[in-house]
Amino acid sequence: MPGKSGTKAVYFDKLKGLLDEYKSIFLVGVDNVSSQQMHEIRQSLRGHAVVLMGKNTMVRRAIKGFITDSPEYERLLPHVKGNVGFIFTNGDLKTIRDKILDNKVAAPARAGALAPLDVYVPAGNTGMEPGKTSFFQALGVPTKIARGTIEITSELKLVEKGARVGASEATLLNMLNISPFTYGMKVQQVYEDGQTFSPEILDIEESQLLKAFSSAVAAITAISLAANYPTLPSIIHSLIGGFGGLFD
Repeated sequence: MPGKSGTKAVYFDKLKGLLDEYKSIFLVGVDNVSSQQMHEIRQSLRGHAVVLMGKNTMVRRAIKGFITDSPEYERLLPHVKGNVGFIFTNGDLKTIRDKILDNKVAAPARAGALAPLDVYVPAGNTGMEPGKTSFFQALGVPTKIARGTIEITSELKLVEKGARVGASEATLLNMLNISPFTYGMKVQQVYEDGQTFSPEILDIEESQLLKAFSSAVAAITAISLAANYPTLPSIIHSLIGGFGGLFD
């Protein structure tokens, strides 16, 4: 059985092999991702991408050792923080990104957890006996007794997005069998051909780029003509204007 140094050497070799084999990497946050969910994500990506986890200190040490021969890897270092993993691929980035994000599981609210979204308690019959009415009242949930059970009379926002879930709120949600949160990998950064960028870039369509480029060219042209300062975009307009003057 290899010792610590042997284990590190094996990991370093594996990481270097993946960096050499794949041109693109997703750096993903894995907070609240269970081992079973991680297994399912690996299965869904099989044949398209490879998942690699590791301690940040070991990952940073390995990457620093590769920088001499491949200085572009240094761009990865600022993003190796927190509970993070790597997904290597040579596939279409949008397709792989969607596969990563598709794997989400519903999870119950836990006391002390930060709510990633607003949590509502829906109106309707709870099926609970009237003795628990005081618990609902303590949380400001409007109720009435209907057919011998507690009925919530109107929808109520129980937890605000960004707030911590209280013990009473968590208990109530669990009593109502409400699992308000979903957990999965979160793509934090993308690395491709030596550059890192935000995953939002993947959602920019070609038509948006062309529109932005056209607007920029039009702005440069207008400024150049107004200042009587020739630039590549304005030359054609100046020439047309000049030729037009010959026939006046």
